Amino acid sequence: MNVLRKVYKAVSYDRDDEAIRFQILREMSQEERQIRFGSLIDSVDDDEVAYKPSRFMIFAGRFWDTFRKPPKERTYVQKLDLNILIYATLDNSNVSNAFVSGMKEELHLYGQERNLFNTMLNVGTIVGLVPSQFILNRIRPSIWIPSCELLWCFLVMIMASAQGARLIYAIRFLLGVLESCAYPGFALVLGSWYRPDELAKRMTLYDAAWTIASMFSGYIQAGVYSSMNGLGGLSGWRWLFIIDGIIGIPIALLGYWSVADFPINSRVRWLSQLEKDYSVIRMEAIGRKPPKKMTIRRFGHILNSWRPWGFIWPWVLFSVCDTMSYFNLWLKASGLYSVPQINLIPTGGYALGLVSAYIYSNLSDHMGTRWPFLMFAVFICFLGNLLLAIWDIPDGLKFFAFLCPNLGYPLWGLMVSWASEVFQDDTEMRGLAPAMGSTISSAIQAWLPLLIFPTPKAPRYPVGYIVTTALGGVEAIGVLHFLWQSKREVRRKGKAFNKYGLAVDAEDVDTRPSQEIHSSEKDDIVDNTKSTVVLSEKEVDVTKE
Repeated sequence: MNVLRKVYKAVSYDRDDEAIRFQILREMSQEERQIRFGSLIDSVDDDEVAYKPSRFMIFAGRFWDTFRKPPKERTYVQKLDLNILIYATLDNSNVSNAFVSGMKEELHLYGQERNLFNTMLNVGTIVGLVPSQFILNRIRPSIWIPSCELLWCFLVMIMASAQGARLIYAIRFLLGVLESCAYPGFALVLGSWYRPDELAKRMTLYDAAWTIASMFSGYIQAGVYSSMNGLGGLSGWRWLFIIDGIIGIPIALLGYWSVADFPINSRVRWLSQLEKDYSVIRMEAIGRKPPKKMTIRRFGHILNSWRPWGFIWPWVLFSVCDTMSYFNLWLKASGLYSVPQINLIPTGGYALGLVSAYIYSNLSDHMGTRWPFLMFAVFICFLGNLLLAIWDIPDGLKFFAFLCPNLGYPLWGLMVSWASEVFQDDTEMRGLAPAMGSTISSAIQAWLPLLIFPTPKAPRYPVGYIVTTALGGVEAIGVLHFLWQSKREVRRKGKAFNKYGLAVDAEDVDTRPSQEIHSSEKDDIVDNTKSTVVLSEKEVDVTKE
């Protein structure tokens, strides 16, 4: 039992220690912050920074914000970028490519098996999403997320041995359970380290990892089919799963180093203790609250508010109206393309998704607003589904229609960034919102495609595209509803806006007290098993044992 306690202590949090540390750091005066963090920033108050970037840095800053930051802060944010963003989710889209590259014929999958593969993945996701967020409230993301990803890799390689649909059904379910922690968990982590002028680009870049993986999956599948099909007596699609799992293992292991947990409790070695303290101050200055223990009572209070449901409405419809995965079925049905071409052509759509994701998120960060860009992305997806619902249109226009979901792909990243700002007073809500939304969308995706996108009807789905077109309009109303509710909450709770344009409690608009900390407080020494916090007239020092 003592061993279990030690293990749990090593992988979990010390909330009492975190509360003490946050309060001490929060009560530091501006002068003390300047002395303490002078090596990281040019000034505690961004408005007082005298740094003027060169014309080149201003130009480069239009593409990535760190270029226009003061040199010291630029170094700090770049360290976050190089370590946090390097770790991305593993691709879960390979079944679609394998299905059109020989799996269907070899395993005699001529019924609804393809949709059922996705259904089983969605069922697993439904089972794991919300419980995983409760686990992250008890176990560090730096432990939980990489462990799930590592198991994911081994299961993907086992799928290469499938001789029929049954094993694939079982593994897809387990993959869904393991994958469920990744997106909402990492969205929660990113939202805990970046400011509003930085977040959407990073969140969309993380979100775009799926697109990048899908692009490379198409290239890998084309290369595998051409050069490895039959090697060692294995079909090309089997080699794809083996290679995918092998590639994923070092990425998963990297997560134990890269995932930063939260500023208030991070243990990563690539940040000094001074940088961790500054990270707490940096997030506290914009109104981000540190994590708190999740209880059943608190969870019930969350469910009784507008927040999860206002977020879930558009989030669910983003998934329901997404028709990216049906492009290659149309290419195959046309009879004009070879197997490698069927896998390669959709990668052009993924490339468009990357470009549009960058443009939307960069403009959104620069302008400090989210909803106009969300509405534009919703319109693009609506237009694509409308054209496919008509169907009897020139092939060139139909090709464009299949690419429209890629052009509207930034929906998820922008919505999570927006929610991170609206819900910045509740860390757990920022994790639960996408988890609950993905749970409901997965529950719908588990059965709806079977009805409106049945595989035997491919590539034309007369019911499916009409339904997604209609829901696109409801999706736009959901975005506007979230905007209205967030503004209504600000008025109802009497909140004020800080200099970052974020709503905070009126007393937190300027969180730095103008008066000095009392001398009795400066002499306090707080010591426990996790940290030692020493306050002196010129320094606050937090050191790990």
